[in-house]
Amino acid sequence: MTISVEEAYETAGMILFHNFDIRAVTLGVNLKDLAHPDHLRLAEACRRRLSDLGSRLVREAGEVSEALGLPIVNKRLSITPASWLIEPCPEERAPLYLAQALDQAASEAGVDFIGGFGALVHKAATRADQRLMESLPQALGQTSRLCGFLNLASTAAGMNLDAIARLGHILKDMAAAAPLGIACAKFVAFANAPEDNPFMAGAFHGAGEGDCALNVGISGPGVVRAVVAKHPDCDLTTLSDVIRRTVFKITRAGEMVGRELARRLGVSFGVVDISLAPTTMIGDSVGRILEAMGLERVGAPGTTAALALLIDAVKRGGAMASGHVGGLSGTFIPVSEDLAMIEAVECGALTLEKLEAMTAVCSVGLDMFAVPGDTPAHALAALIADELAIGMVGNKTTGVRVIPAPGLKAGQAVDFGGLLGRAPVMALNPFSGEKFIARGGRLPAPIGALRN
Repeated sequence: MTISVEEAYETAGMILFHNFDIRAVTLGVNLKDLAHPDHLRLAEACRRRLSDLGSRLVREAGEVSEALGLPIVNKRLSITPASWLIEPCPEERAPLYLAQALDQAASEAGVDFIGGFGALVHKAATRADQRLMESLPQALGQTSRLCGFLNLASTAAGMNLDAIARLGHILKDMAAAAPLGIACAKFVAFANAPEDNPFMAGAFHGAGEGDCALNVGISGPGVVRAVVAKHPDCDLTTLSDVIRRTVFKITRAGEMVGRELARRLGVSFGVVDISLAPTTMIGDSVGRILEAMGLERVGAPGTTAALALLIDAVKRGGAMASGHVGGLSGTFIPVSEDLAMIEAVECGALTLEKLEAMTAVCSVGLDMFAVPGDTPAHALAALIADELAIGMVGNKTTGVRVIPAPGLKAGQAVDFGGLLGRAPVMALNPFSGEKFIARGGRLPAPIGALRN
């Protein structure tokens, strides 16, 4: 892939003035060959492999970033779903030993996060899956870099309501397991989870992957906002084209970094995830893009349509630039990590119901939002079921990263600081879906799944 001088200058301008960066490089690592009945042997073997590979990732990413002049913000690892690794282990505490070893490996290597402490339970749960689920509060509450996930629904299999009902209680325990409910911020509940996602908290190295794969997550909401602001009066067709062309350039830069880093590591290049990922930095906001399109505030009438246009243009631009687009690829709309989203919630423009409607067209779902700490387990489960139903029926990925903020009520806020930002506590509908959740069982796959 050849990059012209003009493109190099343009990319430099994006970095200097609009917060463009490579948000994450994530090395996915297969650990299935390390599964062993001895939980201590398993944990130590995983620690050694990941510490070595992670150290190389951090070192080479630094050199690539310096050589190409492109900031690489986060270096991460993802692993084979952890429940598969503990299948042979009779020890009940095997998930906790493994969690500690994974967190230690991440610390030794200097990577920011390690993902994959999770299970695929969209149809049913094995005994190992159940043990891992029950370990989540302690595993994520007592570690600093470990992230977890559960895939609870898929278009092909339907939705596991028994697991979702249990997860409501587990989330309550997770919220109490560490200050500010931070353990919940390191966990995501998925429908149709992708196997090659470089973004946390949901990254894992899927069954269809090789021994190692290097996946790149680009960002650039500041860049997109800048070009949208330069076209305040054009029609929406033209605006879509402007965004598409911009994302094309961003994606080419991301693939260049990914291929070079994969070459240096001697691993396969996986995908470029073209998701626009906001941060709390001024100007680095997806919400500001939507407002630049003409919305007074995120959440105003027209927000879902504007978001749909944005995501379609992002995907068109990325697909034209690379044959290796994957992961989530679209737009993140986290509340706590985007200043425009925070402000919209605080001024009453954005409610939880409107946020859920937006997820019908976004690529991620209900992300990084807080609810009152006294929210009952059944309400959390019902909230998750609603969101995963959108993904299941829409044949797309959706997820939920919800924080029941300990001791806080609607209208207050929990401040995580750093990358995770500040989450205004959002009010829930006061009426109950407890009896619906208590029915349990499996929500059948939509008839549209029968496509053979």
